[in-house]
Amino acid sequence: MQHRANTGLITAPVFLNHDTGTGHPERPSRVSTSLARIKESGLADDLILIEPGPAPLEALTRIHPRVHLDRLASAIASGARSISEPDLGVSLRSWDAALSSANAGLLAADKIMAGELRNAMCLVRPPGHHAEAERAMGYCLINNAAVTARHLQVVHGLERVAILDFDVHHGNGTQHLFEEDPSVFFASLHQWPLYPGTGAADERGIGAGEGTTLNVPLPAGSDDARYLRELEQLVLPAIEAHRPQALILSAGFDAHERDPLGSMKVTTQGFARITELALDLASKCCESRVISLLEGGYDLEGLADSVVAHTSELKG
Repeated sequence: MQHRANTGLITAPVFLNHDTGTGHPERPSRVSTSLARIKESGLADDLILIEPGPAPLEALTRIHPRVHLDRLASAIASGARSISEPDLGVSLRSWDAALSSANAGLLAADKIMAGELRNAMCLVRPPGHHAEAERAMGYCLINNAAVTARHLQVVHGLERVAILDFDVHHGNGTQHLFEEDPSVFFASLHQWPLYPGTGAADERGIGAGEGTTLNVPLPAGSDDARYLRELEQLVLPAIEAHRPQALILSAGFDAHERDPLGSMKVTTQGFARITELALDLASKCCESRVISLLEGGYDLEGLADSVVAHTSELKG
């Protein structure tokens, strides 16, 4: 029996075992607090709860070279407390969490393409959009959005996929991975200037991929009205012109007005409206196939409220 009208919530206890260190903003309570708020709101009763295990290596090596993945796994297994840069804290269970985080998007893709779900929220950590092909960075080990996009293409035969990234930080890893690939449209709205220093408006793709990268750098203090104007007038029409067959959301909530790592003024209601607009687009061009992957968001109250608002819109 198919349940095409349903929304999946994909998360796992292993995400709480990724210990980034005392005082680190990307902490286990990001997931536990958000999940608790979903349950308290009653929203969980209307979602299909799915627990991901580790992603198959085959899916990861479409994006990251095997030698790089082996190097990360080995470093974590040896007891490393950080990877690549001091702020990318890890612990012995971090690789397990990263593999399951990557698999959340794969499961969402499989179930959406099978008609079992309409869309899905992947409440995961570590996040992924800073991870480049051979470089872990910015709290990210595996690029979850990129792994999911390529899975949709290779396993499910989609020709065109779009990724919309509204994290306050530019998704340099996702851009890096697809900037020469015209089959994946990458759009990012982000604070500028801010880590990682990429995402200028003139970064529009390379070679055959020129024109399928769209960066919208925004000044500190940008609010709901500014984000929604850029989405409606620039970003969503550009994505629609690409004619994607699925839409992936790199759903970072660190542009929230409460967030300590950004300086934006997006409200919880603003994130709900961003989600609503993305869903409207997906209903027109990709049969409402939407996979949302948690990226940033570091104020627990702002994050939890935004996750609930976002997931509520997905459920409809």
